[in-house]
Amino acid sequence: MKDTLFQAARAAMANSHSPYSKFPVGAALLTAAGNIYHGCNIENASYPEGWCAETSALSQMVTAGERKIAEICVTAEKMDRITPCGGCRQRLVEFATPDTPVHLCDQNGVVETVTLGNLLPTSFKLD
Repeated sequence: MKDTLFQAARAAMANSHSPYSKFPVGAALLTAAGNIYHGCNIENASYPEGWCAETSALSQMVTAGERKIAEICVTAEKMDRITPCGGCRQRLVEFATPDTPVHLCDQNGVVETVTLGNLLPTSFKLD
């Protein structure tokens, strides 16, 4: 499944709108129901108003009515491995558990798998 998620993230990255940073990113989410949602970063001239790839994928997932992430995959064109930014880590925690695998990729595939809890050990929770 890791390879399938990587391919989805890589395909999404190809559609990145990143004219300002020139830093394309792709993400793919596998849900508990077995569906894959992917997204790319979408920049805006008002720089902080852009969307990260993970946010784009989450938007598709939630719009489709799903709420449980089973696995996460992130790739970037210009890094050997990339992790979700702090804001995306918090967004992902909303729909995943600390044990959810996060696959970090280079241009060829998964290079490391960590858990969401490792990436954000003290997430903000209301419950």
